[in-house]
Amino acid sequence: MMILYGIASCDTMKKARRWLGDHGVAYRFHDYRRDGLDEARLRAWVAELGWEALINRRGTTWRNLPPAVRDGIDQESAIRVMLEHPAVIRRPLLDTGTARLLGFSESTYAELLG
Repeated sequence: MMILYGIASCDTMKKARRWLGDHGVAYRFHDYRRDGLDEARLRAWVAELGWEALINRRGTTWRNLPPAVRDGIDQESAIRVMLEHPAVIRRPLLDTGTARLLGFSESTYAELLG
């Protein structure tokens, strides 16, 4: 079964969940805040997608980080930040079992899942 990772209150997450529901796609929702995030999974995502793609630099969580953290970020510090502040991870992240899709686009979801 597919897993949709993110935060329940996020508007983009709501759009993705609505799209999946409207198209009858079975998935399990994993809320970073409620369910946590293990380091091994995060490191696998970093290896596949890159830490820079996973960081949401437009979000409030990123903007609220100390400038020294934001300015000196590298892969290892990004992993620490994402584990400590999972809301900084770009959402949603859809794991189909064979591929990981970051962000939401109706056309991309339709192409991948349609």
